[in-house]
Amino acid sequence: MSITRIDTGARMSGAVVHNGTVYLAGQVGEPGSDVKEQARQALAEVDRLLAAAGTDKSRILQTIVWLADIADFAAMNEVWESWVVPGQTPARATGEAKLATPDYKVEFIVTAALP
Repeated sequence: MSITRIDTGARMSGAVVHNGTVYLAGQVGEPGSDVKEQARQALAEVDRLLAAAGTDKSRILQTIVWLADIADFAAMNEVWESWVVPGQTPARATGEAKLATPDYKVEFIVTAALP
């Protein structure tokens, strides 16, 4: 079975497709903005990568959300709930973690199915 890599760089690919499954690298927003804006930006990039792979957010199987501060849980969920497809919500886990830089407030790691 073939492996397709999307937006491949020296360190990682933005997405990898194998055996009908799309694996996205962690997506973050622009440093310096608040958690809601970073979530909006990161989820827009999720949409872009899923489209590039030939699928969309209605086919997300699992999402892992890392928050730099768990106190931002409700604010992040506001953005998430307005973005996710009602009735097509994936399995999800959310935790608090030190992200790659203190400027990042949220990171989304997504796995989706192809149609």
